[in-house]
Amino acid sequence: MKNKGEDVETPFSLAKDLTISLLRVILMLIIFVVGVVIGLASTSHMYFTLQPQQIIIANNALANTMNQDSSGNCKKEDCLSMGSFFWPKVLIHGMSDDELFWRASLVPYKEEYLFKRVPKVAFMFLTRGDLPLLRLWERFFDGQDVNKYSIFVHSLPGYVLSVSNTSVFYKRQIPSQVEWGSVTLVDAERRLLANALLDFSNERFVLLSDSCIPLYSFPTVYKYLIGSIHSFVESYDDPSSYGRGRGRYNHHMQPDIKLSDWRKGSQWFEMNRKLAVRIVLDTKYYNIFRKYCTPTCYPDEHYIPTYIRLFYGPSNANRTVTYVDWSLGASHPATFSAVNITEGFIESLRNNGAACSYNSEKAHICYLFARMFDPSALKPLLNLSSKVLKF
Repeated sequence: MKNKGEDVETPFSLAKDLTISLLRVILMLIIFVVGVVIGLASTSHMYFTLQPQQIIIANNALANTMNQDSSGNCKKEDCLSMGSFFWPKVLIHGMSDDELFWRASLVPYKEEYLFKRVPKVAFMFLTRGDLPLLRLWERFFDGQDVNKYSIFVHSLPGYVLSVSNTSVFYKRQIPSQVEWGSVTLVDAERRLLANALLDFSNERFVLLSDSCIPLYSFPTVYKYLIGSIHSFVESYDDPSSYGRGRGRYNHHMQPDIKLSDWRKGSQWFEMNRKLAVRIVLDTKYYNIFRKYCTPTCYPDEHYIPTYIRLFYGPSNANRTVTYVDWSLGASHPATFSAVNITEGFIESLRNNGAACSYNSEKAHICYLFARMFDPSALKPLLNLSSKVLKF
């Protein structure tokens, strides 16, 4: 019992105190919420008052900063650039073959391109080392629209192509890893195709050797290839020992590759982009060749001709556009040296009596290139180029 004069807590006073405390809590919550709203509103205002281009620049700057080293150079080739994704300018990259073939096999579902696409011809040189006829090819490309062609060089490991920085061949060499006459020669072809496919503008792909020459000017070659509805890959059945015999066909390839499917053809092909993508993404038939096509099988003469026979016969002209003289009957074609080079000789290569068709109609041009030319042929070829070859 409280003494007289002491405060006495009544139910009413307790309720009053609780009400005041509750009001204080509510007031503090209101102040907090108002502060948060004001802060968000300020941030939103700052963000949305940025112009769209400012936002893009800020995002690109952030992306590039994350993808650059301390000196400001890109750690990766494209540095997230769409332009570099469409047409990479640097051929030396760190991608493994699996990574390279995966990226090269990408095909957009969207038909429209995000840039003005001019179809290119990819000239792919497979060499042992030097390009002895380089000056002739430089003259072939001289003054032509650089948006209509690209160049790729694959040589034996350890060789570095040394050319002037003004040459169209400058920095056009890709990493190599080949052994002549083995399945790795097919690897080199596929690697050339894959690197060329990274440029989305490349539409036609022609494989050339270091002994090849052009028989016509660039405009004629370009129009011929870009206008073709077919690829030009030689694919035929050779019942002789050079086709089916001497260990070339291995019966362990069955049932996927039967003897009736086995084909031979010139290694020096030309094909469109669709077929090039299919060659690069193939693993099943490539692995069969790798396992069962030993060096005496010469996979570079059989893999692509057989693959096309199996799946893409109707889209193939079934002939090569690179002339080779096998008339000597030897295991190697004839070689042409300086003494052979005359105006009449060049004309005979163009019109050698061979019958061919172009876009399913009779054609007067069958061959665009020819091989095998000795280094000694360079000087007389240069003397005739402007008059006969028209470049």
